[in-house]
Amino acid sequence: MQRLLTVMFAVAVVTSALNAQGPPPSNIIPCGVPSGAPAGPGGPTVSPPPAAGTTVAAQALSGPSLLGSNLPAGLRLRHVQGSVYMLSGAGANIAIQAGSEGVLLVDSGQTDKAAEVIAAVRQLSQAPLQYIVNTSGDADHAGGNEAVSRAGRRLTSALGPGEGAIVGAAIVARQAVMDRLIKDKAPECALPTSTYDVYPTRSLFFNGEGIKLRHMPAAHSDGDSFVFFRCSDVVATGDIFNTNLYPSIDIERGGSVNGVVAALNELLEITIPALKQEGGTYVIPGHGRLADEADVSEYRDMVTIVRDRVRALIARKMTLDQVKAERPTLDYDGRYGGSDGPWTPDRFVEAVYKSLTQTAAGNGTGGQKR
Repeated sequence: MQRLLTVMFAVAVVTSALNAQGPPPSNIIPCGVPSGAPAGPGGPTVSPPPAAGTTVAAQALSGPSLLGSNLPAGLRLRHVQGSVYMLSGAGANIAIQAGSEGVLLVDSGQTDKAAEVIAAVRQLSQAPLQYIVNTSGDADHAGGNEAVSRAGRRLTSALGPGEGAIVGAAIVARQAVMDRLIKDKAPECALPTSTYDVYPTRSLFFNGEGIKLRHMPAAHSDGDSFVFFRCSDVVATGDIFNTNLYPSIDIERGGSVNGVVAALNELLEITIPALKQEGGTYVIPGHGRLADEADVSEYRDMVTIVRDRVRALIARKMTLDQVKAERPTLDYDGRYGGSDGPWTPDRFVEAVYKSLTQTAAGNGTGGQKR
């Protein structure tokens, strides 16, 4: 008990010291180097955060609201509720949890937007960026890992000289994300520092709030996670749920339409609507606007209906081209699809077709098992 109290006191002292120190060193330092170690030569510099009086956290209202008049062009920062914010415009949507212990991000955006993400976070809070949670290994979700992580600092339990604060935020993800990034030859500092694989969930407690990571098998890919902020009542979903696109199903990386439907059903078990009004549990999608339980329900119904239409056409022995010609998404294309862009209705129908035919042939899981 005495040892536990000693460690807790040491962590509290380090946290207080981190907050008192202000911004991290301006030069980029190799990840995993103790705070205070000399900076690497020739690294790009990062501007320090604004003075305390210019942060936007104090502007947060009781409901979702836009914040930050000095954000980089193209970025939008919105207070969701509780301690959670939503940053859009840097690739995939980014959830930000900010509090007295520091900052946690869900996803880091795309590589070329990393500096803008860091600037936006520092407008919101000057506390150290300690965690990045990846919902998948896609470039628009994890592309900023290296640069954004380098701008952070994380605590360790070490109490030796020069230790206790390590330059580089911790990166947490499903093991499949680590495997994918290694296969794609991602830089070492972009890789997760902690993964979960044996169990379907991983728990964190940060800024006085329980945070639950839940793996959704064979959905968008084989490495998807939901991130549920329990006290704030906000869920970040990654690409399993979007408000302006059909779900992206990466067949080559273990995704399946049945897995997406199962994941959306799981999401509906988490979300609770406000009585006779919009609100309740808020949902930060991979792409698109902030949503709630009703939006998720409509999206689940859409995916289920399209899946069943394609399945019926497959039962009639139609080829992929014949199925596309039937346009099984036609009545939803105005909301979720378009003839151009990275994920068209044709590509969605093709992914659904391949997912169902592979499952029928015994070559895919179909997302049926948990």
